[in-house]
Formats: sequence, C-alpha cells, structure tokens
Amino acid sequence: MNPALFRPPLGATLRMILVACTSLVVSACGGGGGAPSGSSSSTTQSVGLSAAAALGEKIFKDTSLSLNGNQACASCHVAERGHAGPLQFVGPNTDIPTEPGSDGVSVGGRMSPSIRYLVFNKPFRFEDGTAATGTPTGGFFWDGRAASLSDQGKAPFLNPKEMANADVATVITKLAAATYASEFKALYGQAIFDNPDAAFERVALALQAFEKESPEFARFSSKYDAFLRGQTGLSGSELRGLALFNSSIKGNCAACHPSAIGKDGSFPLFTDFSYDALGVPRNWKVATDPTQFDLGLCDNGTDAINALDASTKAALCGKFKVPSLRNAGLRKAFFHNGRFTSLTDVVTFYAQRDIDPDQFYLDANGQPDVKFNDLPLAYRGNVNTTEGPYNRGPGDSPALNAAEIADVVNFLCTLTDGWSGSDLACQR
Repeated sequence: MNPALFRPPLGATLRMILVACTSLVVSACGGGGGAPSGSSSSTTQSVGLSAAAALGEKIFKDTSLSLNGNQACASCHVAERGHAGPLQFVGPNTDIPTEPGSDGVSVGGRMSPSIRYLVFNKPFRFEDGTAATGTPTGGFFWDGRAASLSDQGKAPFLNPKEMANADVATVITKLAAATYASEFKALYGQAIFDNPDAAFERVALALQAFEKESPEFARFSSKYDAFLRGQTGLSGSELRGLALFNSSIKGNCAACHPSAIGKDGSFPLFTDFSYDALGVPRNWKVATDPTQFDLGLCDNGTDAINALDASTKAALCGKFKVPSLRNAGLRKAFFHNGRFTSLTDVVTFYAQRDIDPDQFYLDANGQPDVKFNDLPLAYRGNVNTTEGPYNRGPGDSPALNAAEIADVVNFLCTLTDGWSGSDLACQR
C-alpha cells in the first residue's frame, strides 16, 4: 500500500483543532497510533491487486484448506464484523463468543482479532527503552507472538483448534488440488508444490500481500473520517463522546487509542499497538478450567520474551495487545476472551471496574468472585490501577456517569467503515 498522503482541506481546520485540543493526554500506553506518512485516508475506490495479492484473496476465502473443508481465514475474520470474529455465537447455548475449529469439537480460547489496519503495525519491540524500561509494542495476535502479517497468516492452518491441518505438507497437498493451483504454479514455479515448506512460505506471503494491498483492510471511510475531512459534522452526543474519550480525567481512552490526525497528516488508527493489563474478568464460557489462565504477552513463547529474566518476564503477565477501535461497533464480543458483548458494557467496565468490582468479577456460578479473577494472584499487581479511569476505589464517583458512557459509545459508533451519510448499525 503506497497511496498519497492525505492532507485535510481548509474546511476541516476547526475539526482538527477540536481533536488536537481534546487529545492532550498522557500517552502512557506508548507512542504513535497514526497511519504513517504515505497512508491513505480514502481508499474506497477499487484498487487492482498484484498477482500475489489476488492469490492471497483466494487463499483467504478457501475453506478446502482446513481439516474438514469447512473453515477459511474469512470464517474467523468476518468482513461484516470488521474482519474480526465471530459472525455469530456458537455452541450448545449459542453464547460461546470464540470460534469453533474445523474439527467440529474444539473452540478457540481467544476472540479472533480484527485484521483491519494491521498493515500499519510493526514487529514486536520494547519502544523507547529496554525490556525493563520500555513499552512493549507491536507484534501480531493478542499476545504479539507473530512478527509479521505473513507469520500471523501461517498459524491458523496448523492450530488444532482452528483449521487443524496435521502439518505443512497436508496444507500444500490441499492447495495443489485447489481450483487456483495453476495460478499458484504460474507465479511461483511449476515445481513449487514439490517443496511444501517453500510453498507454505508463498501462501503466507500471498496472504500478507492481500491484506496489505486490498483497500478493504484500511478503508478510512467512517463517519469520523468524513468529519476530519470536513465533509460532515458529528451530533452533540458524538462530540461530547469525543471530548470524554480524549480527556485524561474522564475516559482517557486516547492514551492508548489516539484519535487525532498526526503531524504528518496521517489519520488516527485508534491504537498505538502497545499492551496493557486491564484485569478483564474471566469468561467462564471460554475458560472453564479454574486452574488454567491465559497470561498473554509473557507466555507467547517467542525468543524475545523467553530471553527475559524472570522478574521482567513476570511483569508482562496479563498484558494483551491494544486493539484498534475502528469498526468496534461491528463486533459481537470484546476483549481477548469475549467477556463483554456490547460497547456500553465495555465502557461501563472501564469506568466502574474499581469502584464496584462485584458486578464484573463473578465465579462460574455467577456469584461475586475475587477481583482480577482471570489472573493468578502473583500477577494481579500487573493490572493497570494508576491511570484514569482506574485510579479510584469503592465509594468513589466513576470517571464517567451513565449519560457520559452513552456519549462515548455514540462516538465509538462513528468509527465504522463504510459510512455514506446515514448512521450504521452499531453494537451499542
């Protein structure tokens, strides 16, 4: 993706000033958060794909590459959900938010994250310092274990809870029987299927090319984008929500989800690609074994994390990737474990987590449980309790009241791609 840098028209000046003035927050989660110079803020037009990207699109949508021919990348990264999951809940009670595997039995332990706007992400690193002092940033998946879009693209083919192929050779045997196999050979060599490892690398690179080149993954076509361009206004509630979103003493959302146009004219991505430990309550529909915990970043198995000393590594336990809030209104469940199912519930959790924890932290029977119940006791001290809106305790007033929560949610609903003048459906 290499379109021209967007520069807002003069008519957008007041809007830029509003966003800039309300974005004076402490970026405690890390820096950045804008589409880099050279990004497009208007990519709704049809764009031709390279041969590799066109193959990547076919692979992305091909269910035949799974164990039982019933799951593709597009099954879990659903366009109607902002290329996240799920399309609908599954399971005996249709209330399990994570995705079913190709085997028809397994269920994933995490939500399928959105893959939109990941073209602007970078490999994992400790920004502005060492592992002990810097901010963990970048990487792919909720725990940052993949270094690139191509690395991320490989994993589901072999994950027993996803596409569930036994090995790389099995994937390539299926690919060789696909309707587009001749196109694959024409691009990568007639003998490419004789070397499964090399062919699998090309599969991953084709998927990466599709996600980088296709405008559907970075459209910048929301109502908020139109507002930044000076093409429309926001309602009173949406404007209040934006101000609350940016205020360091109210929502403080922009500390990790920057909302302002960058100094280079780039549009905001609503993530800084950092990690945070939020103490999200356990989702007993997904994590049924009380002795098992999802530790996130500290347990991602990469060389970068495994090389850390014990105390530095332990300080990363409970941290998960900060997702982009673009298209959040399309999703049916939120956070890495799908614990909440509406934006109102999510923002309420942020505002009231520390003043009324009993309403969020429940045991398997729905009764009040210990705070931060999805982390072992040793790691509960890693949870962010110092920044607003978490810097409160029982009996304190919340940073956001019910009306303000509604305003923030209404603002979040302006971040959905595909706006053309009428309000879009939103998972309020």
